[in-house]
Amino acid sequence: MPRRTATMLASTLLLIALLCAGVLIPVPYSEMSPGPTVNTLEKHGGEEVLQVTGRKTYPATGHLNMTTVRVTGADYRMNLAEAVYGWLSRDAVVPHSTLYPDGQTAEQADEENAEEFSQSQESAKVAALKELGIPVTSWVVVASVVEGGASEGRLHAGDVIRAVDGKAVRKPADVADFVTEHEPGERVEFTVVPAKKAAAAEKAGKAEPKETETVTVTAGKAPEDGRALVGIQAGTDHTFPFDIDIKLADVGGPSAGLMFSLGLVDKLTPGSLTGGKFVAGTGTIDEAGKVGPIGGIQMKTIGAREQGAEFFLTPADNCRAALVGKPAGLTLVKVRTLRDAVDSLEKIAEGRTAALPRCPAG
Repeated sequence: MPRRTATMLASTLLLIALLCAGVLIPVPYSEMSPGPTVNTLEKHGGEEVLQVTGRKTYPATGHLNMTTVRVTGADYRMNLAEAVYGWLSRDAVVPHSTLYPDGQTAEQADEENAEEFSQSQESAKVAALKELGIPVTSWVVVASVVEGGASEGRLHAGDVIRAVDGKAVRKPADVADFVTEHEPGERVEFTVVPAKKAAAAEKAGKAEPKETETVTVTAGKAPEDGRALVGIQAGTDHTFPFDIDIKLADVGGPSAGLMFSLGLVDKLTPGSLTGGKFVAGTGTIDEAGKVGPIGGIQMKTIGAREQGAEFFLTPADNCRAALVGKPAGLTLVKVRTLRDAVDSLEKIAEGRTAALPRCPAG
């Protein structure tokens, strides 16, 4: 066989081998790409995203779009060829452990995302109503009970925790603080309103029942540091003065909180916050209205701009990352709180865009 022919054959076989390797060899990476955006002021899937009953609402124009990121599933194993293609495209290729830490399964990821999404909705409602000066009643509850833990069968998810050892509980952190004053094996006394009574009162539109019960739990021992624990997670529940429902399927995680809050503020006040402009954004929000950072910011700015957004509300801690590959024509507006975001929307509506707080200032 002529040397030239042999060389070409060897090169061809090597190329085929490399292609096969690229398809067959899995790599420890996942891919992120721009996901859909949803206008919180309008309908999605035939339903209003933000539904308010029992309170006057006002028509709102323009866009207040929450943004999303598509990611490969926890069980999906990317091959080398896909990873190289992703690196060469606009999508982001990141270590698998970044999206799914500690070997998290698809079911665990879905459960965590659903829980975070639910909590973000509650926080968004509370923050919006506080911004508008509308009172919200809050109390500390048993959010979850650890299976096999000291409280199983004694305390239940939804129980309202009034006191621990006779000391009033005002925030979730109080429960852990009071429990850890004990030694493992000691008895901890909880004063609670049982979940069923609290739920029945709320359904009937009545104040939370005043009748309480005393539940005693023998503290267990934390394996990592030996502190006393009772095997519950404390959280916060709320009663709103009117009904608020957020209807948005197939979305998870906490990053839509800011945009849900802004949508509610817009619907519950006369006029239009955006002045008819197309504004998108992202960010977690807590009950005090503080805006927190999120993941996938670059993918979200791309997705927002592709849908027509002119302005993007950006958590202050995400500003530097958002500037990398920022789409042309998109103004990044830095926000730290819900009040910052409302102020910025007023500037946008009035055409005072030169006064906007913009990224990259940290």
